[in-house]
Amino acid sequence: MPKDSALTEVHSFAAGQWIAPGAGARTIASAITGMPICTAGNDALDTDAMLDWARASGGPALRTMTFHDRARMVKALALFLREHRQILYDLSFDTGATQKDHLIDIDGGIGTMLVFASKARREMPDGHVYIDGATEQLSRSGQFMGQHIAVPLRGVAVQINAFNFPVWGMLEKLAPALLAGVPSIVKPATATCYVTEACVRLILQSGLLPDGALQLVTGGLGNMLDHLDCQDVVSFTGSADTALKLRANPHLMAQSTRFMAEQDSLNASVMGHDAIPGTPEFDLFVKEVSREMTVKAGQKCTAVRRILVPRALEDAVISALSERLQKTTIGDPRLDDVRMGALVSAAQKRDVLEKAACIASEAERVTGDPEAFTIIGETVQNGAFLPPMLFHCSDPDAARHVHDTEAFGPVATVMGYTDTDHAIRLLNRGRGSLVASVITGDTEVARDIALGAAAFHGRLYFNNRTSMAESTGHGAPLPHMIHGGPGRAGGGEELGGVRGVLHYMQRTALQGSPDILTGITGRWTPGAQEITKEAHPFTRPFGDLAIGETLNAGPRTVTVEDIETFAHFTGDTFYAHMDEEAAAANPFFPGRVAHGYLLLSFAAGMFVQPDPGPVLANTGLDNLRFKAPVVPGDAISVRLTVRAKTPRNTEYGEVRWHVTLTNQEAAIVAEYELLTMNAF
Repeated sequence: MPKDSALTEVHSFAAGQWIAPGAGARTIASAITGMPICTAGNDALDTDAMLDWARASGGPALRTMTFHDRARMVKALALFLREHRQILYDLSFDTGATQKDHLIDIDGGIGTMLVFASKARREMPDGHVYIDGATEQLSRSGQFMGQHIAVPLRGVAVQINAFNFPVWGMLEKLAPALLAGVPSIVKPATATCYVTEACVRLILQSGLLPDGALQLVTGGLGNMLDHLDCQDVVSFTGSADTALKLRANPHLMAQSTRFMAEQDSLNASVMGHDAIPGTPEFDLFVKEVSREMTVKAGQKCTAVRRILVPRALEDAVISALSERLQKTTIGDPRLDDVRMGALVSAAQKRDVLEKAACIASEAERVTGDPEAFTIIGETVQNGAFLPPMLFHCSDPDAARHVHDTEAFGPVATVMGYTDTDHAIRLLNRGRGSLVASVITGDTEVARDIALGAAAFHGRLYFNNRTSMAESTGHGAPLPHMIHGGPGRAGGGEELGGVRGVLHYMQRTALQGSPDILTGITGRWTPGAQEITKEAHPFTRPFGDLAIGETLNAGPRTVTVEDIETFAHFTGDTFYAHMDEEAAAANPFFPGRVAHGYLLLSFAAGMFVQPDPGPVLANTGLDNLRFKAPVVPGDAISVRLTVRAKTPRNTEYGEVRWHVTLTNQEAAIVAEYELLTMNAF
């Protein structure tokens, strides 16, 4: 970022045009030096034009693509950003972030996109309708069925992000919205919007997104929220006060516009009674807490703010934590030996000091003097630096501020608890948080805390010597798991794999005949029309197989000799297969019965085509159920139907076959789904 007198202009991207700062523009200073580096904001943005462009161009273009098309697009975007991430690294230093912090924000955001793209390819269909759950039979004969589906909303995702993660904060929302088929208008916090602008420029430069799929507001949203409706989504990350103001917008409430909030919380970490000094758990606890206090200078919505330890271990924890925190090198984040950079701005530094003073009314500061600490680097005297500040609250039950005041910086408070129930009560005093961690090897303690505190926390992170080498850390939201929390944390939810995509879709209940459901979902519903072709389906390549294509084979009579041969060959001589009298005494069987796995083997023998062909591998069975016993003399037949098809790469795809076995009376004796990989 230039450091001369000419300030860089941070543009917005609205309705296809880059728009320079104008009326209402703000000057942004470097967190390192305190010197102005750029200007951003324009109160004259045409919000109606932005919404129209997204709804008329971006949305339709995205919805013409299948989930897999959009997943490939998201993956390509992530790989493009990975190739150009040095641009983002270089800019992000001025936010006060170190190179390790960049790995969380920039690389973490790119990695999140890749995970979403991968999960979408594996867990969502190569179609336009997401099937949510199993089919429901709503009538006796099965000709009136129910199915939940999800389809893209027809509006816009307005994504309002916090200053602390200018890249990850955007990409973790953008990826699921794009996968859902919903265009996004991104509004980053002004303090770090210059990094987000650079990321958006790279995304648009890639040429991978359709027009209208992504827009950027570097400044205020103006009256945009007053023009949203039931098809739009507002996804907010930031302070509880700001979330309340936005959520209370009368127009949003009148339109029932979806509003998801992920906001500040008093996250806690609990040291179990077994984590005594000298154990791996004690050392792990100290390491995790100190890391959460110093990474991003404590400016993380998941950072540890409250440190709960057994009363007998308070002094030991304070001593160990203080020693570790005092070794933290603070200064210019561009220097290799600096472990903690600056807060994002002078205003944020003032806010943290005010909140720390509030905490100090109930707790003693035991480490970190904001008036006397060493800062490494030249020209950093006016930067927004603070040392890690550790407090000790001797009476957490009587205290209030330590449970409801968040100093959004390198500040945390140690407090003692007497037993597990007391720890749970203190945990829940935060009135809802994004994450609580528990360092213990005691499974009973872990279970008690899960049952007692899970309702107040969006995520519970347990760690000990068994998992410590592979765990990701207290403060790391993962794209596979939900991120959000109740109460003070906002009551919203993000990430969580496909769950995150569904936040931008409408869940709808379908009711109709099996043929109707099959036609809408693209997945064959039992009872729907079957397609019979002359050629065996195992001889037909992936692309030629039709949904509903069916092979009927059999019958094959099951004999006593079959049952005994299978029993002795496999070693499965369970009495129900070998002893007529004992089997008859079993309330489930009329006498000796065939092994269920013998029936599956016979089914395969009836429908398999043995010659080399498009079927490359059998990869497993889903939803296997044995529904009625088969006795010697029964004749079984098999029906094999193409239920769904999912491409995996350019060479092969997964075919999901619905398989039913019936006896001579046409009663279903077994039902399952067979998975094969078939060549194109």
